[in-house]
Amino acid sequence: MRRGLRQTLAALLALIVLVLGLLLTVTQWLPRVVGLWLPDDTRIALDGAPGWHAGNLRFPAVRYYAGECVLAQVEEAQIGWHQHRWRVQAGNVQLNSDCLQSLPQNSSSAVPRSLAEWQQRLPDADVQIDRLTLLPWPHYAGRLNVTLDKRVQRVRYQGENLHVDAQLQGQQLHLTQLKLASPALTSPLTLTGEFTLATLAQGVPVAGDLHGELDLAQWQQPLAIALNWQQRQGELQVTQQGDDRPLLRLPWQADSEQIRIHDGEWRLPQADQSFAGGVALTLQNWQNGLAQTEISGRANLLTRGRGGKGNAVLSVGPGVLRLTDSALPFQLTGESKLADMQLFGSLPGLMHGSILAPQFTLKPGALLRLRGRVLSMLDVDEARWPLAGVTLGANGINGRLQAILRAHDSGLGRFTLHLDGHANHFWPDRGRWSWRYWGKGEMVPLQAHWDVKGTGSWQGTLIALDTLDTGFDQLAYGGVTVATPRLRLSAPVRWERDPTRAAFTGGFTLRAGETQFGYGGRLPPSRLDFQAVGDDPGHFQWRGQLTAAEIGPLRVHGRWDGERLRGEAWWPSQSLAVFQPLLSSDMKMRIQSGQLRAQVAFSAAPAQGFEAGGFWAVKQGSVWMPDSEINGIDFTLPFRLKSHQWQLGRRGPVSLRIAEVKNQFALQNITADLQGHYPWQARQPLTLSNVNFDLLGGHVSMPWLSLPQLQPARVTLRSINLSRLVTALKPKQFAMSGEVNGELPLWVNNPRWLIEKGWIANSGPLTFRLDKDMADAIVKNNVAAGAALDWLRYMEMSRAWATLDLDNVGNLSLQAQVNGTSQFSNRRQQVNLNYHHQENLFQLWRSLRFGDNLQSWVEQHATLPSRKDPQP
Repeated sequence: MRRGLRQTLAALLALIVLVLGLLLTVTQWLPRVVGLWLPDDTRIALDGAPGWHAGNLRFPAVRYYAGECVLAQVEEAQIGWHQHRWRVQAGNVQLNSDCLQSLPQNSSSAVPRSLAEWQQRLPDADVQIDRLTLLPWPHYAGRLNVTLDKRVQRVRYQGENLHVDAQLQGQQLHLTQLKLASPALTSPLTLTGEFTLATLAQGVPVAGDLHGELDLAQWQQPLAIALNWQQRQGELQVTQQGDDRPLLRLPWQADSEQIRIHDGEWRLPQADQSFAGGVALTLQNWQNGLAQTEISGRANLLTRGRGGKGNAVLSVGPGVLRLTDSALPFQLTGESKLADMQLFGSLPGLMHGSILAPQFTLKPGALLRLRGRVLSMLDVDEARWPLAGVTLGANGINGRLQAILRAHDSGLGRFTLHLDGHANHFWPDRGRWSWRYWGKGEMVPLQAHWDVKGTGSWQGTLIALDTLDTGFDQLAYGGVTVATPRLRLSAPVRWERDPTRAAFTGGFTLRAGETQFGYGGRLPPSRLDFQAVGDDPGHFQWRGQLTAAEIGPLRVHGRWDGERLRGEAWWPSQSLAVFQPLLSSDMKMRIQSGQLRAQVAFSAAPAQGFEAGGFWAVKQGSVWMPDSEINGIDFTLPFRLKSHQWQLGRRGPVSLRIAEVKNQFALQNITADLQGHYPWQARQPLTLSNVNFDLLGGHVSMPWLSLPQLQPARVTLRSINLSRLVTALKPKQFAMSGEVNGELPLWVNNPRWLIEKGWIANSGPLTFRLDKDMADAIVKNNVAAGAALDWLRYMEMSRAWATLDLDNVGNLSLQAQVNGTSQFSNRRQQVNLNYHHQENLFQLWRSLRFGDNLQSWVEQHATLPSRKDPQP
């Protein structure tokens, strides 16, 4: 008995040791045991030992490998038996679709083939996965609940972007709801339907009726989807709400060898351009699985537009689509004629790689061309995109990218641009694309030819313009000619597009040769330097300065917000003498002294146009001219420009103050104010006021002049000294003394008059003395005339009154009445004189100024010999 007990205890101890050994090495032997029932080249791995908790067997983490690829990863899984049903739970399950290509293609013959066999082998079980993720589509992750038994199988999947509710009973599948959300959809795609499945598990449904609604962001109306079939034929239709004619119709037939889509039709009705075409597709050997299915087909696009009708055809196959190594040739050929453009293409290529991540490689001869109008004024003579060797896939574009554009603008002229670069796994903000560009053209309105060249790249989220060199041989417009303006980069342009570190920087230098003005002035060679700093090309600040020899610097700064350009220009105080080159030599004007300063704020936008406001100010200016000299010029010009209209003197009038004008008639203490709008109109007039100056010992004033002019402006003369007037005119035949007053009604836009019904009258006694030699000569030659002139040799006038009119061409009409006393040969006699005179005042003025002009010319050239014009 004792011996039997010892044997029993020994066996029990051995069993305990065996069980403990198995438990301690479960992570090593259990995967190998399970692997006996797994497909070849697949295995499972356990992270940690299973445990028993609350009646459930728990697995911390399980990984299922297909080759070396993790096909499935299960976390926090547990399995138990409750109420005669298996209960399987998992916290997180992740499936990697990229690993499906590593699964063996041949399945065991022991695997059940019919749907009924599958259902009979199903255990009574409830499966719950808190989060199921299928890569590479993590945004469709969700919660999965599956209820299994031999009679009914139910599936419910609930995620943020995908919801499925379905039930299978025998061969009848009822899809209660499938709801799919996508950024391209304004509302989720909803599908419902009934299906009768085939007897074999891998067979397509025998019959079905599927309906759904689709609302695309790019489509105005909701779309209705209908798919129905019976036995081996059916039809798919997509119809726009409120339209009886379908947008897409695909009739299909199937047999044991192939599935055929025949006489398919599609159309895209648009307001300005409609598209339509046909579809045909054949799937050969489809029952042998996707890897063995041979695909071939074609689709075409019919268009009508510029140049007539167009037809583009896309042919595919014969080829195959596989999970690992697809090989489906294709070719797009033909032309598409739109309302304003024509597209021509020949794009042979091959679709290869995994069907889940296909790549498209274009073969030699791939070329896309375009002709037509792309903008309201831009006509493309030819645009060419050679695409041979370019590969397009999920990882981006690879290969050489080229483009050639020849175009013309009816108002600007013709130009040619070239782009040549190389892409390496490029997609916007991913990979790298480097390029160089060059071109040339003409700018007809500016009588100029231009050229451009440069290099740049797009790497990741950074777009860089490394070099830029562009310019014109000249710019000529409206009497202004700029020699060889040229723009270059002073610092590379960098645009970082990552929102977390967005930045935009760049430096530019614009140089130009001498600028010639039609009136004879010139601007020395100029240079504009400016820099841009911001977040992107639509939001940045800029700063720079403009110089031209001694002129400047004019400092500028501002910002661009994507819609409006704002800025400010500031000109610090600078000597007026530096602006001498801007004056034509024909003007014979020399700037002697003075200071200029200015400040302007401006903005520009497509809707508002260009707006500006600011001021210009001149202090203590002095200008010399052959017949005059102007000193003590103080000028302030506040302004605003909006909608092509100037508002002068917005907060204060335009102010002009001049200390003196040295001329044949010297003027002192000149004042004038200007305020209003230009061009002016009745409700927005332009007013000149406070016009005053001292002249010939007296004073001239004009209170106001308003444009448009409805009544004449009153020019008032007070105490004008006739002796100074005669001295300025330098006549030798007579002399006068005394003072006069007057009032001259002035018109500036009258169709006939400059001065109408003006008057001049004496202010106190006047004297008139005739030159003795001239009077004696008249008496000697003509006794009768001499007798009439004797009383004019010396006359004292107690009353002198004259009216005058002056028309637009200078004709003066003067009517005078004079009352006074004449003294001759110690005799005094009363004189009453009525006098009428007509003269062209402009011609008279030129004749009076001749001697003074000659004197000034000699004086200027004698004192400044270096200013002589060069000899021809």
